Amino acid sequence: MSKTVKNSIILFVVGCIAFVIGTLINGDFETKSANTLLIDFVFYQLYGFVLGYSNMYFFKYLNGLNWTKKEYAKRIIIGVVGAIIITLIGLFVLRLASAMVYYGMDFNTFLSGEKLEYYQFGLWITLTIVAIFHIVYYYNRYQQNKLKEQKVIAGTASAKFDALKNQLDPHFLFNSLNVLTSLIEENPKNAQKFTTGLSKVYRYVLEQKSKELVTVDEELQFAKTYMSLLKMRFEDSIVFTMPEQASNPESKVVPLSLQLLLENAVKHNMVTSSKPLHITIYEEEHNLVVENNFQPKQIVKKSSGVGLNNINQRYNLLTNRKVNITKEAKRFAVSIPMLTKKISIMRTTSQSHLDDSYVRARKHVEELKGFYYSLASYCVVIPFLIFVNYKTYWGFQWFWFPMFGWGLGLVIQAFRVFVDDGAFGRNWEKRKLEQFMKEEKSKWN
Repeated sequence: MSKTVKNSIILFVVGCIAFVIGTLINGDFETKSANTLLIDFVFYQLYGFVLGYSNMYFFKYLNGLNWTKKEYAKRIIIGVVGAIIITLIGLFVLRLASAMVYYGMDFNTFLSGEKLEYYQFGLWITLTIVAIFHIVYYYNRYQQNKLKEQKVIAGTASAKFDALKNQLDPHFLFNSLNVLTSLIEENPKNAQKFTTGLSKVYRYVLEQKSKELVTVDEELQFAKTYMSLLKMRFEDSIVFTMPEQASNPESKVVPLSLQLLLENAVKHNMVTSSKPLHITIYEEEHNLVVENNFQPKQIVKKSSGVGLNNINQRYNLLTNRKVNITKEAKRFAVSIPMLTKKISIMRTTSQSHLDDSYVRARKHVEELKGFYYSLASYCVVIPFLIFVNYKTYWGFQWFWFPMFGWGLGLVIQAFRVFVDDGAFGRNWEKRKLEQFMKEEKSKWN
């Protein structure tokens, strides 16, 4: 079902409810003929569709703006005030059109007979619906944010785990300690420098491991320290070239990406004085490129690809821009996106490790219990209210208000419990989750 059809059905139902309530309040069911009531029904539907779609488009426009958390109160105030203005203008135009077209009045006659009380009922109905829209909207937004948080955490858990394991390759650390042992005996001064550099590397890891992004300048400074360790280890067998800073100080990359790429280059290529490894870091079309001359080792263990996969997975969670790998006969390069837009990934604590199917089943049982309790209450309370209304003053049948309002809520609750698809179905969470993950990625296009 398309969104337009769905909205039209909702507005038709709202028009029917408004017609019943308005006709009951005025007592028109007893005084007007069927033809007159039919005409009134058409007018109610006309008012409902015009006012409904006007407010829907206004609501959609407001939702399209970038509101921060601090501006939520401002968003609600603007929404309510705007709805009042739009509704009053809409009511005036509709009443003017019906008076001039249907009743044959001229503008001055219509204007002289207008009173504020003629707008009260339409305004009351519209504001009630607007209030319901806001409540539903912010409740859904709250649920969507919770779903998005859990999805992001679930998607990054494995990548972060691998990242923490591979931030400093165990082989590199082992070799570094061996180099340190040799330097202590041969060159105590260099050994001290090596120890200082190694401590800086670990300090950076501890500071950045929990972040989604770091500035390119921070990563370049870390890469310089890391490369100095490699330089002490391989001496003249390795040559580095890199910029002092990024062209855009606001640009960001995923943390420790350069370390993984540098270690990957050293791990899979020959590094000797006769065949030195040349590694160059540079910017190209809003990407940071790590390039080296390709001289693969003759005997090397099969690569697990953890380093590149780690970087790929983290970027996939943040943006639609891809990590590009170029492999040629004498050249190997990895290009990672430099991101400049704002990102907001909220963190939550880990959920229980209970089986997901059990949790969903338990949740569905609770929803069933809640629905049957509401249905039983409805079947008991509404007849009682009708009885009270009948015994006290039947001239004003106020029982319709709780009957329709509560009944509508009960229908929505039943739809959510028993129907998988639809706006309130159980699969709504899954669809919204996928939608918001796509929106999260699109921030980086």
